[in-house]
Amino acid sequence: MIKKIINQSKSKENKQLLSNFFSLSILQGANYLLPLLTFPYLVRVIGVEYFGLLAFATATVTYFQIITDYGFNLSATKEISIHRDNKEKLIEIFSSVMTIKFLLMFISFFLLSIMIFVFEKFNKEALVYFFTFGTVIGQVLFPLWFFQGIEKMKYITYLNIISKAIFTISIFIFIKEESDYYLVPILTSIGFILVGVYSLIILKKEFNITFRFQSSITIKYYLTEGWHIFLSRIYVNLYTTTNLILLGLFTNNTIVGYYSIAEKIVFAIGGLFEPATQTLYPYLVRKSRESIHQFKKMLINIASIYLIISFSLTFISEYFKEEIVHLITGEYNPEVISLLAIFLIRLVTYPFGGLFSNSLIIMNKKKDFLKVMNYTVLINFLIIPVSIYFWSENGLIISFIFVHIIHVSLLFYFMQRKTNEL
Repeated sequence: MIKKIINQSKSKENKQLLSNFFSLSILQGANYLLPLLTFPYLVRVIGVEYFGLLAFATATVTYFQIITDYGFNLSATKEISIHRDNKEKLIEIFSSVMTIKFLLMFISFFLLSIMIFVFEKFNKEALVYFFTFGTVIGQVLFPLWFFQGIEKMKYITYLNIISKAIFTISIFIFIKEESDYYLVPILTSIGFILVGVYSLIILKKEFNITFRFQSSITIKYYLTEGWHIFLSRIYVNLYTTTNLILLGLFTNNTIVGYYSIAEKIVFAIGGLFEPATQTLYPYLVRKSRESIHQFKKMLINIASIYLIISFSLTFISEYFKEEIVHLITGEYNPEVISLLAIFLIRLVTYPFGGLFSNSLIIMNKKKDFLKVMNYTVLINFLIIPVSIYFWSENGLIISFIFVHIIHVSLLFYFMQRKTNEL
């Protein structure tokens, strides 16, 4: 299927694209297989309540990951892809992006500290939130956007697999009882930071990319370039991660734990699309600059394949939902099975959010992209809090699916309108 999508491209490009796809597929496979070992183990050892606490802390820190990412995984990736043969330009992009990310990281830590010391919900488990913030540090250090831009995905694969393997082994060595729950964010953060440091060493040794201080004008340019994508990521977070936080504020850690288990299963299955989406993004950037006709044709082919796969995954997952939950929790858990049965409907539209969003960005329709996010967040905040208040986790899942369908529909509308203009 991948070959069908790229059958009109050059042989060298085919090999590079397939290499990147398989590298990210291996990475995604590791992302599934290794958590399949630790996920059930953690649920059984620390219990649903503490698992819910860790999920709540992760959701909270995700805000700061998005702030420090600033949309560079798209905007900087695009810049790197365009200027991949210009060494000085690559150094400028790298240095500017890293400067911005470090400044945002310090601001984020300051904001987290205020939250922890002001609100009782956070200060009761202050260390958990501080330890979880280590993942932000690791993410800042890891220039994922650079490797994606030059289409050298193998480095991403190697680094992440090593990190996750170390984390997996550490979980079984150090997490022995319920009171060890605080070690989970410590081990996770250590893995993130080590990968980040080593990735910078690779940049220096393999690509001779070093940091240089840039002018304020240059820094401002890259801030401006990533602004609309940054806002869109904030908006995405407002109708995804924020929903879990609202659930935690309205209910308790146990319910958050049940919801998180179902959510992680659905997102893990939906994540099967990520290698293709990430691999195709820089490739589509180049194709759009070479031939609009080929770009449009590839979008149709990719969307058609995604539709067939998403329906198939939904059907298969629904059929085996009880077995999946038993594998994860080690027991027949009717609460999680009930939530999962509804949540799996989300898989039908799962891959199209990323595909259509990337397409709008490639076509330089950032304002339309932001407009879609505005509508989505508005609808989300009109119905989600009410749904949680009256129907708890079931209301959240149903409303979340409804909002995502609207989100994808709006993206498709603006994308279709733009492609018709080309």
